[in-house]
Amino acid sequence: QAQAGWLQHDFGHLSVFSKSSWNHWVHKFVIGHLKGAPASWWNHLHNQHHAKPNCFRKDPDVNMHPLFFALGKTLSVELGVQKKKFMPYNHQHKYFFIIGPPALVPLYFQWYVFYFAVQRKQWADLAWMLSFYIRFFLTYLPFLGLKGTLGLHLLVRFIESNWFVWVTQMNHIPMHIDYDKNVDWFSTQLQATCNVHQSLFNDWFSGHLNFQIEHHLFPTMPRHNYWK
Repeated sequence: QAQAGWLQHDFGHLSVFSKSSWNHWVHKFVIGHLKGAPASWWNHLHNQHHAKPNCFRKDPDVNMHPLFFALGKTLSVELGVQKKKFMPYNHQHKYFFIIGPPALVPLYFQWYVFYFAVQRKQWADLAWMLSFYIRFFLTYLPFLGLKGTLGLHLLVRFIESNWFVWVTQMNHIPMHIDYDKNVDWFSTQLQATCNVHQSLFNDWFSGHLNFQIEHHLFPTMPRHNYWK
């Protein structure tokens, strides 16, 4: 599931086929049938992220304020004071990896993708998603039963969630996070991205998103060319 996530990311950025339409069609298959999520949902969120990375209220990837966490060196202090009565924000470094990585996919994405598809009437995406669940349950029900199949699905989402959050946080969250200062596009991308050391494992583990700077500057570039 994690590797399928990096694969759909490639198609979503139109970086595999020379024809955009081919990328869009295969993107729907990979994220819909192989992962059970709507392509329209991913495009909606990810395009905002690339337009204004790490900009509070504009980048959905850092919209964890003010529920559990307050991100960014300056923004966290400001928002932390505002929500002091509700969350122990001054201890968030202790509970982030207990709440954040394990919960994002199984507890939030899992239901929100269906809400998004139905609310926006993305019926084709919903059909792709249902094909994933039909295939998954037809495959495992005879062997594991209903409880076992549901447990397996939850376990997969739990592991995938940790994997996904580790990768996405390490190449964005250490960087500048604040309100949109309306600086030029190039500077905005550089302020919000950082790279992680290249190795065969890191390239594989992160789907080459350890080259996050290059990816944000050249978002349609095929991932295996980032190092160049």
